[in-house]
Amino acid sequence: MNHLLRTLEERLAASPVGLALELPGGRRLGARDARVVLRFRDAMALAALARGKVGDVGAAIVEGRVAMEGCVRDLMAAAGAVLRGDPVHGAAGWWPQFTHRLRSYRMHTLGRDARQVQFHYDLSDRFYALWLDPRRVYSCAYYRDAGMTLAQAQEVKLDHICRKLRLSPGERFLDVGAGWGGLLLWAAEHYGVEGTGITLSRNQHAHVSRRIEELGLSGRVRMLLCDYRDLPRTERRPFDKIASVGMFEHVGRAHLPAYFECMRSLLRPGGMLMNHGITAGGVDNDQLGAGMGDFIEKYIFPGGELMHVGAVLHDMAGAGLEMVDTENLRPHYARTLWAWSDALEARLAEAESILAEEAGAERGAKALRAYRLYLAGSAMGFERGWLALHQMLAIRPDGSTDTGALPGAQSAYPFQRGYMYDEGQGLPHAA
Repeated sequence: MNHLLRTLEERLAASPVGLALELPGGRRLGARDARVVLRFRDAMALAALARGKVGDVGAAIVEGRVAMEGCVRDLMAAAGAVLRGDPVHGAAGWWPQFTHRLRSYRMHTLGRDARQVQFHYDLSDRFYALWLDPRRVYSCAYYRDAGMTLAQAQEVKLDHICRKLRLSPGERFLDVGAGWGGLLLWAAEHYGVEGTGITLSRNQHAHVSRRIEELGLSGRVRMLLCDYRDLPRTERRPFDKIASVGMFEHVGRAHLPAYFECMRSLLRPGGMLMNHGITAGGVDNDQLGAGMGDFIEKYIFPGGELMHVGAVLHDMAGAGLEMVDTENLRPHYARTLWAWSDALEARLAEAESILAEEAGAERGAKALRAYRLYLAGSAMGFERGWLALHQMLAIRPDGSTDTGALPGAQSAYPFQRGYMYDEGQGLPHAA
């Protein structure tokens, strides 16, 4: 026990913010004027903190075995100091990779994927509305200018994706994992596409269907409740453009080749795919180390898997899709997550009331504690490079030939970035 206490005192001394621990017997360690206080109700969580297992400590907070007082921003600053080792790198070698792949196959059946998506996204629409922007865009914003609000940056992101895809009136556009419809509706309203969105979330399906009616778009926009692998035959006429935003993290490493093959089959020759999602900060890990991945798996995104951008592009190319542009938005996601975290922290009482009403008092309290840690912890992860966010633009070659070019490698893509930006300004356009 003495060794444990000495280790904890060393950890506390390394914290850049005042951190104090209250032990099960009432003894207190750390700063007298602490900005963050953790009250431990059992020794197991103390031992996890001493070992630098931040994920285990987070789980103890969610389960109520550790009570937290203070700002989550300060808590994350302290967590970064007590963490030992590099959380980006999981165990390397063929055996861990083999077991990860076996797990990936098991975790991603049609039924299990639906349940895993619904676990997260069907928690409560009213809860998400408290801290997302008015369009409920639940993915990385694009802060073109430093002074932008979250809502402005999300609209710039939506337009940035539409411009990258070169959307035009009348084109058939598929939004895979369409969420609460931000991109689907933006593309229809501002670019005149015929849009189809798909989701596995019942709440999102109902919300977007209502918005389509309210906006008078029912003639050319539809929202389907289905898996991308089960898209109805009536919808399988090839699309001109496809976007998959914040969705492929749910696919699983073992199923990624089949996912991209499916995207290719849904895309007309010469068409374009935007694959936007979270990628791993290291080449060996499927989940973050230090117990952080286990925390996310249990409380936030069951079945989620992270791949390095190199692995994603490998499988994309293997499916016959040519990557033509890749952009890393990692710092933008750190700022997005902090904006979400700050918005939730400002409305904790409302969030607690909503979750208690919709999920029950005990489950609601656990969910709120989990989301507070998830948003702030993820923001820190993107700040420190443990996580990244990539937009990967790809084309399906049209199979034609052209003088001086390789057979079968043509498309309408201009192979220059000028069309993505305002003329003469070099900045993404905001509609």
